[in-house]
Amino acid sequence: MSEMMRAVEITQAGGPEVLAPTQRPIPTPNAGEVVIKVEYAGVNRPDALQRAGLYAPPPTASDLPGLEASGVVTAVGEGVKDVEVGDEVCALLPGGGYAEYVATPAAHCLPIPSGVSMRDAACLPETFFTVWSNVFMRGGLKRGQKFLVHGGSSGIGTTAIQLAKARGARVFATAGSDEKCAACVDLGAEACFNYREVDFVDEMKKLGRADVILDMVGGPYIERNIKSLADDGTLVQIAFLMGAKVEVNWAALMMRRLTFTGSTLRPQSDAAKAEIAKQLNHHVWPLIASGQVSPVIHKEFPLEQAAAAHALMESSAHIGKIVLSV
Repeated sequence: MSEMMRAVEITQAGGPEVLAPTQRPIPTPNAGEVVIKVEYAGVNRPDALQRAGLYAPPPTASDLPGLEASGVVTAVGEGVKDVEVGDEVCALLPGGGYAEYVATPAAHCLPIPSGVSMRDAACLPETFFTVWSNVFMRGGLKRGQKFLVHGGSSGIGTTAIQLAKARGARVFATAGSDEKCAACVDLGAEACFNYREVDFVDEMKKLGRADVILDMVGGPYIERNIKSLADDGTLVQIAFLMGAKVEVNWAALMMRRLTFTGSTLRPQSDAAKAEIAKQLNHHVWPLIASGQVSPVIHKEFPLEQAAAAHALMESSAHIGKIVLSV
């Protein structure tokens, strides 16, 4: 019988209270995979969507939540060449991060950047894979362009502000309080608009509109984002917190040559994620090692308090990332 490990499982679809400690067999690596002894696991919105029954894991993935982690490689599968037992890594996961051990494709592992703690490293993969692939690979953001990110104080937002700034873009953000707006400016935003007090559409029009917008709100924001885009601009959609179904007059898209794109990370192929990892290692990891970009950690919880971590995340009272100590 397999050795057992501590984990947190989703007992049924529902609120944070449905997360419960459990025991599971320690995974073994398939071909091309490694097993990581997890030290820290990041907490992300897709975890909460999965817990609520709104985001099913891929058929081959663990049913345990958790899409990113840091730790030490304890086993490697057949065909793995670039990762060895004993390596300290952070990794994008197909699921299963809320546990003492997790299996993931070796190509989705990255070395921990120089000077970065194991705790901070756990908060890199999900947000950095998402921001790099959407803002730069899909959105094509270039030096000198104007970039607007909604939810600037979220894990995605704090990452996007820093990366866009480090790569020479003019960065703007929205957030829901003066405290959150101040945090966005501290991270490199030229301005942050408190959406409870000002209309970001009016503010972006004064600035000449945005070349690229990263949005996870959807709903009524879609039409407002289109009005906030410069001609030939790009709207990149990564979530729909306010709804995925809206009525839009697409004539503006044609007349102003706008691009509307987006993606979700988890359903993409292993090869696609491996390519993102490769680009991160080349373009972004040096920025992290030099201190130009770093994860913003709001709070740490022990693994057994994953429910409290989810409750905090869904309150939107945090600035930056939430992490579980395993």
